[in-house]
Parts: sequence; C-alpha cells; structure tokens
Amino acid sequence: MTWTIGVDVGGTFTDFYAANDRADKIHVYKTSSTPANPADAILNGLDAMCEKFGIPKDAITRVSHGTTVGTNALIQRTGSRVALVTTKGFRDLLEIGRQTRPLMYDLQVDHPTPLVDREHRIELNERIGAQGEIVRAPSADDIDAAIEEVIAAGAAACAIGFLFSFRNDAHEQEFAQALRKRAPDIAISVSSEVQPEFREYERLSTTVLNAYLQPVMWHYLETLEAGIAERAPNATLGINQSSGGLMSARRARDFPVRTALSGPAAGAVGAGHAARQTGRRNIITLDMGGTSADVALIRDYNVDLAFDRDVAGFPIRMPCVDVETVGAGGGSIAWFDRDGLLKVGPKSAGAFPGPACYGKGGKEPTTTDANLLLGRLSPRGLLDGDMGLDAELSRQVYQPIADRLGFTPEKTAHGVLGIVVANMVRTIRTISVERGHDPRDFVLMPFGGAGPLHARDVAVSLGMKEMIVPAAPGIVCAQGLLVSDLKEDFVVSRRIALDKAGVEQLRDTLQELDARAQTWFAAEKAPKSGRRLQLVVDARYVGQNFELAVPVTDGVTLSGRDVPDAAALKAAFCAAHDQAYGYASETDPIEIVNIRLSASARLHRFEDRAAPDGKSGEPQPRNTRQVYFNAEAPVETRIYNRADMRPGQRIKGPAILEQMDTTTPVYPGDVAEMTADGHLIISINPKDVA
Repeated sequence: MTWTIGVDVGGTFTDFYAANDRADKIHVYKTSSTPANPADAILNGLDAMCEKFGIPKDAITRVSHGTTVGTNALIQRTGSRVALVTTKGFRDLLEIGRQTRPLMYDLQVDHPTPLVDREHRIELNERIGAQGEIVRAPSADDIDAAIEEVIAAGAAACAIGFLFSFRNDAHEQEFAQALRKRAPDIAISVSSEVQPEFREYERLSTTVLNAYLQPVMWHYLETLEAGIAERAPNATLGINQSSGGLMSARRARDFPVRTALSGPAAGAVGAGHAARQTGRRNIITLDMGGTSADVALIRDYNVDLAFDRDVAGFPIRMPCVDVETVGAGGGSIAWFDRDGLLKVGPKSAGAFPGPACYGKGGKEPTTTDANLLLGRLSPRGLLDGDMGLDAELSRQVYQPIADRLGFTPEKTAHGVLGIVVANMVRTIRTISVERGHDPRDFVLMPFGGAGPLHARDVAVSLGMKEMIVPAAPGIVCAQGLLVSDLKEDFVVSRRIALDKAGVEQLRDTLQELDARAQTWFAAEKAPKSGRRLQLVVDARYVGQNFELAVPVTDGVTLSGRDVPDAAALKAAFCAAHDQAYGYASETDPIEIVNIRLSASARLHRFEDRAAPDGKSGEPQPRNTRQVYFNAEAPVETRIYNRADMRPGQRIKGPAILEQMDTTTPVYPGDVAEMTADGHLIISINPKDVA
C-alpha cells in the first residue's frame, strides 16, 4: 500500500491531504506555517502526520506541493539581483511598458519600479526580423563585452530577451551558451524558453520575473528535496503551476515564474475534482480565507485559463487559472470612509492580532466578530475548540459602530456581512455575467475557512439554487494538489489566416508541437495511461488587438487528421466571440496568432464510492443555540458535528454544521444532504431564490 500526499502552504497554516493507492483511507492534517522557511513546516508536518496516522514514510511515492515562495518574493521584493541583456535600443522597454496607468482615475499611482536597475540593462547589437530572418548577427566582441557587463553587475541571474526571438531564438541561444561557459554560477532565463510568444513587453517582463526568482527557488527546492529524500526516499516531488498542473522540481527551478499564481490554482483543481464526484459540471468557486476571497469559473469540470495576469503589479504572460480576488475574508475590518459610508476590507486584521474575539489585542471589528455575534460561530471556538473565541470582545468593538448607526450590535454585524457578500457578488459577476455566463446555470462551491459561512447569501444574490460544500473545505487546496495532473504547455506564435491553406499550416504545426510533447512525456517519465493532449488556438478578427482562446481538439493522441476544417474553426471562433462580446461576424477575415498544445498525464485516480442506500437515519444534534439568519431576530438552531454525519443523511434548516476547518450554516427551509464522498449538497429554499 502506497501513499501520495498534497501539501499546501498558506500564510497561517500548512495543510496536508494524504491518500493511499486504493483510496480507502484518507487523512487530513494542519500545522502552523513557518514563513521564514516554509520547508520547515512541510518537513516537520510530514513527520507529525506520519506519526499520528501511522503512515510508513517509505510507502510515500509522491509529494505534491503548492508554494508561495515565488509570490512572496515578488510582493516583498526579496528576489535576486538581475541583469538584463536585450536588443540594442530596447533597454528601457521594462519602464515604457504599454504606457498605461495602473489606476485609470488615480494620477498619483505609478507602476512598480522595474526589478532591473537601468545600469544593469545591457544592450547587444543584434536584430532578428519580424519573419525570423537575421538582420544583424552579434559579433563575438559584442557578446564578450555584454558578458563582462553582466559579470560586473554582480548579478545572481541574467534575463535574455531579444526582439522577435519567438520566431528565431538563434541569437538568444548563442548568448546564453557563451554566458554559461564564462559564468556558470549565474542563473539564466531565456525568453524563447520561458514563454516564446509575441508581444515583446509581456515576454520580457515574464522573463525578468523568472530570472528574479530563480536563485530563491533553487535554494528553497534544494532544501525541500533533501529533506523529503531523507524522510521518504521513494517519493518524487511535484510542484504546482499557475495553470493548475504539476511540474517536476527540476522544471520548477528553471521556470519558477510558473508558480507565481499557483496558490489559487490548486483550490480550483480541487473544486473541479469535487464537482466530478457530485456530478455538477458547472461550478463557481468561492475560496474565502482570512484576508481575501478567490473566485473561479469551472465549465464541464474544466477550469478556465487566462494568459495575461499580473503579480505585485508586474505583468506575466503564461497560462494561469482564471481567478479573480477580492479583499473579503474572515479578518476583513469594518470602517467608515471619508464619505461617512460603512466599508468592509480590503484591510485585514490578519492572523495577528487577528479579530477582536481571538483575544490577542485586536481592537477593530471584523467579519469573524460579526459571525460570532450572530451565533453562526460557536463560542467554543475554532479548530474543534482549540482556538477559543470571546463574544464579549466582539460586542465591544461593534458597539461604537452600532451607536453611530443607531442599530443593535447584531443588526450592525448583519449589515457588515451584507457588505462583504456584496463585494464577493460583484467579483463573481466579473467572471460570469461580464463574460457571457449566467450564474443561475451554475452551482456555488464555497471552501476555505470562511467560505461556507457566507456562501448562502452570495448564492441567493446571484439567483443560484444549489451549493456544494466539500468534505474538507479548509483542505481543498491540498487535495487539489494530490489530484493534479503532470502538465506542460507548448506554444508557437504564428500569424495564420483561417482558411484552407491556414488549416494545413495548423496541422503541420500540430505535428511539430506533438513531437515536443512526446519528448517531454519521455523526459518526465510520465505514465502512459492517462496521457492527454489538447490543442487550442488564439484567434481574432484581422485588425483586432486582442485574441480569444478557441479549443480545437483533444485526445489521447493527436494528428493532423484531428484538426477540423476552416468552416468548423470559424464557427467555433464566432461562438466564442459572441459569448465574450455579444456579437460575431461570419464574413470578416479571421487569423490565428498563437497555437497551443497542452500535454498532461494523470498521476492519481480516486475510485468512486458507492451511493448511500438511503437508510442512514437522521443525525443527532449535540446542542442548540440562538442564531441570527436575518437582521431582526434569532431562531433556536440545532448544532451538528459534521464528522457525525453519514452519507445519505439529510438536515433541514435552521441548523449549523461545525467541523475542524469551517462552519456551515443551513438556513431555514434549506436542506443539506451528505454524498458518498462526504460532500454536502445544500438545496436552497425556492422561496428565497429570485
């Protein structure tokens, strides 16, 4: 019997999700994070979990890890000194950018200072043309002089980004080889390897970010790999990517920028897995923690991807799970703005001092304090009572706001939660309504420590009739890491007219990308069962500035015969354009600008559990308490321990379901039923849905 383990590192807790090869045993575990060195929490937590649950360390075959090391280094600007070598005349591209403002209506806010000082941006006298032709080859003397400048800069890493290198990378590779020979200790990022796409600013920015993170991630993964090898000698280490798949530790060292948005990606993958288990194809996720909430859209069990994102104000061009974030969490603080209106967030009390009810010195009213005042959180506290909560402290911080508004503290707390819900609803609309999707056609899936507490009001505001609360809402990210596939994305930038001749070019390019994918499968020793390929093109009307991703075909293997004809591709593009913008022209010429092939290999498969026989009986409440489900009056509410529920059991609201990592309210008239996999399906009272 072998074990696979998913480990997600958060700002407060490090979560573990362990499952054996037969999927008949699952264990979850939490330990405090160690921000100074996240590897300590992983290794110490692995020791503690194995001891607690009797997991033989030599039986662990894979550890899948989601890391925020790269993200934190960018936010805190604690990466390495970087030198940039670029085409002569383009050293200031990082600062010029797109000549846009970060905030449209704030003239005082500027883009962040570039990660490479101007004196460390080095020009090389070379030029590749727009079609990939060599206009000017760099001389050996020019290359030597540029290398001397890189070494003199004292850089730990070097980013290499030449104009049109996505069409011809000969000059980039020539310089990279010469630099490796002269300065083997300098980490090198080559733009044609990091992300070989057109749009030079985004490609250059992504390459610089990758170089900035390389030494940091190299040191971190070296420590982590050594620790895991010592404890679990048979385990391989997989690192989560922003696209929602795993890569080897070797690839993560070479391309650490791929991990920059990997945190929310794991949660979305875990939610997609839970969606499959419950048979709900279309899901909107709500991952609400202590500081922020992440929302994502899942269609046909697949997470939508975006290709243009930013981290800490720096643009990144690469496949990322399409997640929107809002400053709404359990620690979000209620405050009055200059206009006299009550606001909630984005400022947060964090883990320390935290909400006032934690008793650690917090003096400001938070979302958690509001839930405690309304009786939705247990006075026993969080984490099965290990973290006590003081309702009197919550009342004290809400009383001044209540006095100012002329409300009771409870009505004020209910209003604060309404503001939080409105903020999350607005964010969900950006990924659904504004992109042509009706939220009423989706099921809401809340997770994270605070997600289930607020999800019902979010669902009702959007007209959604059903919610799914995963079995372990606070561990969904760790579970997502465990069920993630090994994944690699390949891309070629080419402008191809969408006609009969263009389709032939597309078929030829598919063969080229497929050869690269097969090489990658072999190099990563990916299991042959569960391999899959997906072909996607970025297309646009001729003259447009932005493109849409259009799925073309997918399968275990792909060849030119699998590519449909031009008419079918045009119809697919027009459908995507109509959904995104509300119109489409069937006569305007269309062109393809990027061709993408995604290769994946399934590493873990959960077995479906048998459906309940319907004879599970009714669960027994452990007590009752007064809970406010509206702003006016509390109702006597039964309190259940979710761990006592069995598959097939139903609970009709009003009720509160408590568990180690979250609390789930079941509103009056709603019905919650547990599935065979331990998920809760909550049917919302039809009278409350518009």
